[in-house]
Amino acid sequence: MTTTEQSPAGPALPPLRLARERFLTGRPLPDGVPDEVVAAWRRARFFGVPHDLKKTATGPVRPAESPLLGAARPVLERIAPALGAGRSRLVLTDHRLRVLWTAGSIPGLEPCSDLSEQEVGNNSAALAVRTRRRAEMHGPEHFLDRWQDLSAVSVPVLAPENGQVLGTVTVATALCDGCPPHPGAALAEAAAGAVEAALLTRSRTAERALLDAYRRAAQGPDHAVAVLDGRNRLLSAAAEEMLSPQALAALERTALAVRQQDLPADADRLPEGAGCTARMTPVRHEGAVIGVVAVLHPLADAVRRVPRPSTTLTGSSVPWRHAVERALDLAGSREPLVLSGERGTGKTALARQLPGGSSARIVDAAENGRLDCLHSDLAQGRPVLLRHAERLAQPGVAALNSLLDTHPDAPLLLTYTPGTPPGPCLQRLLDTLAARSVALPALRERPEDIRELLPALAPRPAPGRTPLTWTLDALRALEQYPWPGNVTELAHVVRTLTEHRRASGPVRRAELPDPVREGPAARHLSAMEHAERTTILDALRRHGGNKARTAAALGIGRATLYRKLRGYQG
Repeated sequence: MTTTEQSPAGPALPPLRLARERFLTGRPLPDGVPDEVVAAWRRARFFGVPHDLKKTATGPVRPAESPLLGAARPVLERIAPALGAGRSRLVLTDHRLRVLWTAGSIPGLEPCSDLSEQEVGNNSAALAVRTRRRAEMHGPEHFLDRWQDLSAVSVPVLAPENGQVLGTVTVATALCDGCPPHPGAALAEAAAGAVEAALLTRSRTAERALLDAYRRAAQGPDHAVAVLDGRNRLLSAAAEEMLSPQALAALERTALAVRQQDLPADADRLPEGAGCTARMTPVRHEGAVIGVVAVLHPLADAVRRVPRPSTTLTGSSVPWRHAVERALDLAGSREPLVLSGERGTGKTALARQLPGGSSARIVDAAENGRLDCLHSDLAQGRPVLLRHAERLAQPGVAALNSLLDTHPDAPLLLTYTPGTPPGPCLQRLLDTLAARSVALPALRERPEDIRELLPALAPRPAPGRTPLTWTLDALRALEQYPWPGNVTELAHVVRTLTEHRRASGPVRRAELPDPVREGPAARHLSAMEHAERTTILDALRRHGGNKARTAAALGIGRATLYRKLRGYQG
């Protein structure tokens, strides 16, 4: 049963078998067949997958190492003995649904090296990647004949630093009764959570290794040093001044090539006219290359480059500077640009300070989801700032896709808040603009910026009153709070204190709102609890703090969600 939530019962499997047979023979379908099942069968037919496929994509499990496989293998090898001989199979895939690792066996089920819908039709792993949630599939819901007696449950594995889907963990068994949850659901959830916890541990130790490499190389204020891993970068002041956007992009391509393809560190030299040369050295951690150190040397005849545009937005942390600089670089070409991030991260504020943003026509899709009034502006080259793209009505998205097909250089600034899975039209728009998308970090990912933000967010004090100051204990509480509403929530707290505070002197911890004052959980969490807590908090943020929707999305009861949250605070 394709599901991500608890339900008392699903469509009975025998009628679904009959419906599948009628679909394959081109006859009308009976009533009551779930729309998502029919859509999955149609996709398989569109991809040209034969329902009687004799041999799936087989061959040895991919031996290539990857960060996901390196973190997951020890976890899954500990779990594999619990599968039971001949009763179930445990499978790990990457985000492209290529099988990286498998264990266990089921009679009659051959190994498969690719679970993409283009190769084998609909399956639980493909559904989990698409929905970013636990997914199940039973018997006749599959398109392939060979999987009619198979049930499977898959759970996506999310990257700890940005929440992107890295892969899936699947438990496959002989056919169940089709009523969720699948008997292997708990095992799949636990395995995916443990893999995410292992990824988080590795990510933190790798970040420390990159930071140590940077400190060793940047000895002295005049040393131009850049440390990059393809996602993050550390730049000395001299390197930031010396590198053009094109040279920095070349260094990032080099870092990715060195990490992913095991290429030499000079595989992508700096472009002509960069004004400097780079001596690059790989950074290794636990036997794997995790990034590169680039030591820059100016050319004798280099011309000092023109400074790039800047913004007045507050924040000096690496994640924030990286996002702002990338947005400025992309906005310089006046082509479509997407600013994505959680609510309250400053997407609109940044958009208004980008080139063309101050003069852009501002339209809120939450108020007008059809965009009828914008086509002439974009077609004529007038900049438009479209807020809340996730709230667009489908006709508006379809029209916007058509416009960008004919005017790919339209000066469109678009803000997008991830949440519920986007529809096919919106997903096509996001895929089209993926290369010109900037993800703004959440405030919890840049707590070092909070002390800079406080005076910037405080309104002008009333006559005769001094600006707010803060005790160290209050600052620590502000920096430890996860801020689900991000900068907007912090601004509300600061504004409320400024306008209604009666006490004098610095703000004390006791004056802060209860959630901020109490702080995060004091007790030590196990790796499994940490992974589970991270999953729950991410789901709460995606659903705007609504616990009922969060519990439904996670497939647990509200009472269970409240109990788990209380347990983390205990």
